[in-house]
Amino acid sequence: MANQLKKLKQPSSSFLSPSCLFLSLLSLTSLFLAFSLFNTSSQSTPSKSKLLYSNSCNFTHGQWIYEPSIKSPRYDDSCKEIYKGWSCIGSKKSNALDIVKWRWKPYQCDFPQFDPLSFLHRFKNTNIGFVGDSLNRNMFVSLFCTLKRVSGEVKKWRPAGADRGFTFLKYNLTISYHRTNLLARYGRWSANANGGVLESLGYKEGYRVDVDVPEGTWAEAPSFHDILIFNTGHWWWAPSKFDPVKSPMLFFEKGNPVVPPVSPDRGLDMVLKHMISYVDKKRRPSTTLFMRTQSPRHFEGGDWDQGGSCQRSRPLSPQEVDELFSLQNNGTNVESRLVNQHLYKAFEGTRFHMLDITHMSEFRADAHPSTAGGKKHDDCMHWCLPGITDTWNDLFVAYLSNIKDRT
Repeated sequence: MANQLKKLKQPSSSFLSPSCLFLSLLSLTSLFLAFSLFNTSSQSTPSKSKLLYSNSCNFTHGQWIYEPSIKSPRYDDSCKEIYKGWSCIGSKKSNALDIVKWRWKPYQCDFPQFDPLSFLHRFKNTNIGFVGDSLNRNMFVSLFCTLKRVSGEVKKWRPAGADRGFTFLKYNLTISYHRTNLLARYGRWSANANGGVLESLGYKEGYRVDVDVPEGTWAEAPSFHDILIFNTGHWWWAPSKFDPVKSPMLFFEKGNPVVPPVSPDRGLDMVLKHMISYVDKKRRPSTTLFMRTQSPRHFEGGDWDQGGSCQRSRPLSPQEVDELFSLQNNGTNVESRLVNQHLYKAFEGTRFHMLDITHMSEFRADAHPSTAGGKKHDDCMHWCLPGITDTWNDLFVAYLSNIKDRT
């Protein structure tokens, strides 16, 4: 019996006939193809979704691709929440309809527009708050108009001290905008006739900024909202508002002036530190927090009060971006990268997720209201609506979906 088993294990010394060999190969090939087709069909959709929302895909590195097939924007100037100066279609800006035909394409993955109806379904019974300056309002209005296009039953109100807000009644989803320029409370300061620490240093007037006190417009937002998107930056580099000589920013902590007085960039660091601590104490346990990076300006030929303009009709090239925003060149628009240095340093290791819209936006010198903004000067800071802030919201929803999928 042992000899028989040994004999069975020995390979045959004879070759298969040509016909048997052909049939064997054909069977193996068929099995391989069948398995491949099954494997592809069963994994194609999940893998694409996984790639779209994967941490390995850097949404911020990519290029703008022109797609003339895009016939209409996500919404139009009939959305009443659009501030008149941002309604480039309504003001007949020459390239208003072309602005939305440029699509952001990351190098590593696909990046489609978010589906507003799916968003409403997934985030029903949710409160979403935008906290920051008018650029966050730009983003808030974009999201509102996109959602209202598919769900028109809304209630207008001002939750938790918001400047404006809406609830989509069918889904009980609320979005609101809390206006704050510096995040911290601030107001005019004048020297006291009886003297004081700042008076002894020669200060006569300026703006008092309490670095550890949140502005009242958003103080209750962390305890109300399930999702918060913060921003700050533009007002910290605004010499026309906070003139370093005539009306400097004077920082206070625990009710007392910070002595020696510090520069605005150091004041920003102090505000961010206290803001992070405040939000962490006041937020709901499951609140998702975002800090949006700085929105770039595109003034060329001078700043807004020096005749600067933005007359481009198409996005900048990578070389033009480097020239306009390089820290080494220290140009008019350098503030965006300067602010981001402070933001990334402050929020490293915190519960906040960074929503980086800066680099993709640096290309879009064509997407500002410019002379169509209705001001005495070109508006090269805010964005046309519809426009690039729609893409910011695509990015926001992609990151938010990624976070929710992992929890």
